[in-house]
Amino acid sequence: MAKRVMIVDDSMIMRTMLKDIVSADSELEVVGDACDGEMALQKVKALKPDLILLDIEMPKMNGVECLKRLKLTSPAKVIIISSVAQAGSKMASDVRGLGAADVIPKPSGATSLDIKAKKGHEITKTARRVLGLGC
Repeated sequence: MAKRVMIVDDSMIMRTMLKDIVSADSELEVVGDACDGEMALQKVKALKPDLILLDIEMPKMNGVECLKRLKLTSPAKVIIISSVAQAGSKMASDVRGLGAADVIPKPSGATSLDIKAKKGHEITKTARRVLGLGC
C-alpha cells in the first residue's frame, strides 16, 4: 500500500509541482494539500498522512507554528521544503529541533519553477528514506 503524503505550501504552482514529483513514485500517494498551516491542521486528521511536505513562509499560520502543532496532533513525518531553510541556516536547525525529519531548500526562491529538475530526485529519495521505504 502506498504511503500517504500531504503537501502544504501557499503557492498553488509549488503544490502542483510537488504533487507531480511525489506522484511519480508508485509507493507514494498525494492524499491532499493545504495552502497554509491553519488549513493543514484542519485537514490532517481526516487525511491521515504518513508524510507532510511543509513550507515555512505562509499566510495565516507559518510552517514553524504548524510544525509545533502537528507534533501534538499527528504521527506524520515532516519534511520542510522552503526557501528560508537553506542548508546550515539557523532556520534549518530550528525546524530540525522542532521535529522535522529533514530540510530541503527550494533552489530558487519561494516559487522555484526549477524544483523538479534541481530537487525532484532529492525530494523523492528523502521521502522514501524518512518513510522507511527501500531505495
